[in-house]
Formats: sequence, structure tokens, C-alpha cells
Amino acid sequence: MAAAGGSSSKRTWVVDVEKKLKEADKSAEVLPWERHCIYRVPPCITNIKSKAYQPQVVSLGPFHHGDLDLRPMEEHKCRALRQLLQRAERTFDELVDGVEDITEQLQGAYMDLDGEWRGGGRERFLAMMIFDGCFLLEVMRCTAADGKQVSDYAHNDPIFSPHGTLNMVPYIRRDMLMLENQLPLLLLQKLVEVESGKPPNNDFINRMVLEFLAQSSGPFPPGTGLGLHPLDVFRRSMLTGKCHQIWSPQDIEEDNVIIRSALKLYEAGIQFKPSKTLSLHDIQFRSGMLSMPTVSVDDSTEYMFLNVMAFERLHVGAGNNVTDYIFFMNNIINSAKDVELLSSKGIIQNAIGSDQAVAKLFNTISRDVMLDPNSPLDAVQRQVNSYFRKPWNIRRANLIHTYFRSPWAFLSLAAAILLLGMTIMQTIYTVLLFYRDDNSSPPPSAPSPI
Repeated sequence: MAAAGGSSSKRTWVVDVEKKLKEADKSAEVLPWERHCIYRVPPCITNIKSKAYQPQVVSLGPFHHGDLDLRPMEEHKCRALRQLLQRAERTFDELVDGVEDITEQLQGAYMDLDGEWRGGGRERFLAMMIFDGCFLLEVMRCTAADGKQVSDYAHNDPIFSPHGTLNMVPYIRRDMLMLENQLPLLLLQKLVEVESGKPPNNDFINRMVLEFLAQSSGPFPPGTGLGLHPLDVFRRSMLTGKCHQIWSPQDIEEDNVIIRSALKLYEAGIQFKPSKTLSLHDIQFRSGMLSMPTVSVDDSTEYMFLNVMAFERLHVGAGNNVTDYIFFMNNIINSAKDVELLSSKGIIQNAIGSDQAVAKLFNTISRDVMLDPNSPLDAVQRQVNSYFRKPWNIRRANLIHTYFRSPWAFLSLAAAILLLGMTIMQTIYTVLLFYRDDNSSPPPSAPSPI
């Protein structure tokens, strides 16, 4: 009887699973995935450095809203909203009406959004989006070149004054690069539309965000569509232009050997120079010359790269370009000497001091990272390795490094060659003189008859 009961229980469990499988709608699963672009970073990624994914001063969006350390910034969000409404001569109700039309899309941007922000929490979610979006707009405007449109803030404002721009905005800028701390640019577009009463402009929003996050970056390509969020715009600005793909059969090795360190490559005769652009796509190898974009390494570099790589891992379709670049840099940087060499060539701009710290940074953030076999950087690695393995290139490099590293070494070599040449010429002259004297001597006379 027990066996029969167990069999019946198991049968019920099987029926329940089969019913669940039949009720599953594949199309219903695909649609939410297409909307997701902001993610919670899983422990398998954060274990490298958990602090790199946590905002320090301000929460943007629902994932860190209410965090104890971030609550002091909430009062500044209220002031930003008030100033924006007064300047635009709009009402809060007008903002609500505009953003309410896109609330479902905004909610769909966040993967694994807690239930407190849905259903009955929809209004709370809407209010949070408006407060956070207006705050972000005001912060970006207060750091703009002219700054005229935000002159209505007090001179001693802790955030929106020149003092706040100098001391607090850098932390806000870094928090804007955290994957879990993103706002959809669709929200900023809608707020600007309601504020100005003009149709939305994708390029304007993209440029405003990029100019705030990276003042030294190149212009954002127009007509590329509205970015997903600030981190997406920043990432896309790092990948402007087309990849250099030089597929030459004689340059491609069959095995996937890791590229050597920069110092070993240099000793083998490979030269380094900065690329013409800052795009991570602009890496190529031609005739023994490896050109790479200049990268500035400062206190925020680690945070930025880790969050961009997390976005590439979690967002289907984002690509693997920045991750491939980090993998490539980790391979050519093994020690402080490699950093010193690349710095001398203008490829690394070290703003954190120690060359060893830069080497450790790239070696740490590349943990558990793999190179896409279809990446153009894989082809570059193979071309470099093919050049590295040719004996003549190594011998020529050894000759250059040994005898042409300084003027004195070159002069010593030249003097040695001249002395050797003179010795050889003297030897030849002596031999020729000997044979000439031997041939010109008279033949021995016949003995006189007795």
C-alpha cells in the first residue's frame, strides 16, 4: 500500500510539472528579456571586487534606493526637482503625466525588479524615476561649459555650486558608471521633452551624458539611436569606428597561443606606438609595429572597466569588445616593466603612480575573462605570435638592442668593424705582396761547366 501511495504521489508531481511546461509561453519569456538592460550583478562577478559595483553617494533607480549610506542625497534630489520645475515653468503633474506613459517600459528595463515597485508600488516607482531623473539632469547641466541655465542655485549649494562640482560631482560621475545604478535614457528623454515642449532628440541626450561622463572622449556618432543608459553610452563611445581586420593566411597560426608580454615582444623587435584614435577597435599589427589606443589609468579606471565588462556579460547582444581588450592588455602586461615600456611609448598614461599598481589592476580585473575566438584581437594575437617566432626577427632585434641602444655602443661597434676591416685588408695586402715578390725573383742560374 505504501508503494502504491508513493507511486500516486510521484504521479501527481509529474502531472504538475507537465502542466507547468505546457502553460509556459516562449514568446512571453522573450519579450521581457528584450526589454532588460539594467541588471543586478551576480556574486560570480562581484567576488573580484564587490565595492566596484556599489554606488558611494547617490542611488539612481530602484536597486539601491533607500540604502542607508545613500539617503543623505535624497534631499538634494528634491531641490533639483523644484529648481527644474521653476525654471521650465512646469508643474509636477505635467512631469507625472509624461513619465506615466512610459512607466511600463521603464520597469521592464530592470531585470528582477522587486514586487514592491510593481502593482500597488507603481506610483512609488514613478515618483522615484522623476526625482532621480531630474537630479541627474541638473547635475549634468551644472557641469556644462556655460553653466548659465543652472545659475539659480545658491552660491554655497553643496551639490550644484562650483564647490559641489569640484568636490562632489566626481563621486556622482563614478556612481553613474555602476551597472546596478543606471537610469534608462528614455526617462531623461521624456523629462527633457516635457520640460522644453519639443520633440525628443536622441543625439542630444547621448551627447549630454557622454560630455558629463568623459570630457576627453571623441564625439558620439550621430544617428546611432538613443543609448540604453549612461553606462551603455560610455561603452559605445569607447568603440567608435570599425575594427581593423587583416586576415592574411601566412600570419595566422593554427594554435591559439597567448601573446607574450610587451617587454618580450619589444626584445623580439616588435615596436609599439599609440593609435590615431582612442577607440578600443583601433588595434592593429603591421610590419612589426603594434599600434594601440592610449588609455588613461586613474582611480576610477578599475570601477569603469569592471562594470562595462559586467554589462557585456549580462546583456545579450552587447558584444564582447571591451572584455576582449582587457584580456589582450592582461596578456601583454605581466609586470611593472611592461607598464613602464608602454608608458614610455605613450600607450598608458599612468595617473595612479606606481607601475606595479597598473600591472596589478589589469591582472586583477581580467580574472575569469576569456577572449572571443571571433574577435579581431584574436587575429592580432596570432599575427604578433607569427612574427615573434621568426628567428631572423629575433636576431635582428638582439643586434639592434645590443649595439644600437646608445651612441657609444654604436661607435664601439663601428670602431670594431673598422679595425676588423683594416686587419683583413692588411692581411690581404701582405699575402699579395709575398706572392708578387716570389714571382719577380730571377730564376736560379745553371751551374758553370768544369
